[in-house]
Amino acid sequence: MGLQLMGFTPERLVEEAAEARKRAYVPYSRFAVGAVALDEDGNLHHGCNVENAAYGPTNCAERTALFRAIADGRRAGEFRAVAVIGDTEQPIAPCGVCRQVLAELCEPDMPVIMANLRGETRVTTVAELLPGAFLPRDLNNREVVEGE
Repeated sequence: MGLQLMGFTPERLVEEAAEARKRAYVPYSRFAVGAVALDEDGNLHHGCNVENAAYGPTNCAERTALFRAIADGRRAGEFRAVAVIGDTEQPIAPCGVCRQVLAELCEPDMPVIMANLRGETRVTTVAELLPGAFLPRDLNNREVVEGE
């Protein structure tokens, strides 16, 4: 891949996501996923999936990486790439919830690098993952309902 992001290659970002995957907490599914978010200053924010016995509170690797970056002081729009890796047949794609979070926190043309453990990768963009995303600007156009 010829893509360069703040001096990082997609392959390097996938390697970082693979390292994060090793820290996944997956006692129920045994399906470990790792991710890394690259911010505009060239910092990497690692994330892994974290399961919970109640299932609903489980958090995906992509969201963990982005939420960690936000907790570390980054803001929406300050990300330059996200890479994610899992043990899947095809390069792993973010789930629907992660796609919505990516659409909220990242620019539409930001690269998302998807990979599997076989070394296969696919690069797409946030907008390609979630066309027609519901975004913060959509909240400004809502009608006020009486009684709110």
